[in-house]
Amino acid sequence: MEYFIVCFAALVGSGLTLFSGFGLGTILVPVFALFFPIEIAIALTAIVHFLNNLFKLILVGRNADKSIVLRFGIPAVFSALLGAYLLTLLTYLKPLWQYSIGLRQLEIMPIKLVIAILIIAFVLFDYIPRFANLQFDKKYLVLGGFLSGFFGGISGNQGALRSAFLIKANLKKEVFIATGVVIACLIDVFRLTIYSKQILKLGSNLDFPLLLSATISFLCTVLIISIFAFLFFESIKLNL
Repeated sequence: MEYFIVCFAALVGSGLTLFSGFGLGTILVPVFALFFPIEIAIALTAIVHFLNNLFKLILVGRNADKSIVLRFGIPAVFSALLGAYLLTLLTYLKPLWQYSIGLRQLEIMPIKLVIAILIIAFVLFDYIPRFANLQFDKKYLVLGGFLSGFFGGISGNQGALRSAFLIKANLKKEVFIATGVVIACLIDVFRLTIYSKQILKLGSNLDFPLLLSATISFLCTVLIISIFAFLFFESIKLNL
């Protein structure tokens, strides 16, 4: 059952977020959290997120605006390290509250509470029109990079903020997508250097087939959509 749930989420997530450039972490982190501790779920999402973006980088990366990548990406990678490090600190904090339901002993952990609040916030950010259409002036790109990287590091949710800041940079659609992909890859690489310690602790207990299945589902969906998009645009050119 877990393979079906994760792969289905991967298929849907990759299709919905290929062109928007954000929303993947919001979709996949809760799904992985059903089967792994939340900090591991975020780390595994980062792996799939990076591999997915790496594939898109090969397809469209050449169209990225280098100046925007530098202005937005440099603060983003440093704040991603900060956010990822804060995530590891939250992992070791004691429960905030313990309670029981019937025979079950339950507890509220700081890390789960923080991530739950952030996921809810980013879901609202993604899907409430007032927030989804939020845009920031180009002069705030450095601040946008810092915020996007930080929240990407601590919770895996970075794309909505990144898009909100980049949308005012007056980029062509292909440049906008490519620039977002390059920045996302940079953030993923740096936060994975922190997450790797948590992943290595799992060792042989990590469900590699499940992770591989999710990654393949993403890549297959992206490849299929890319092929259809290419054929569609080629047919338009021929008709013109």
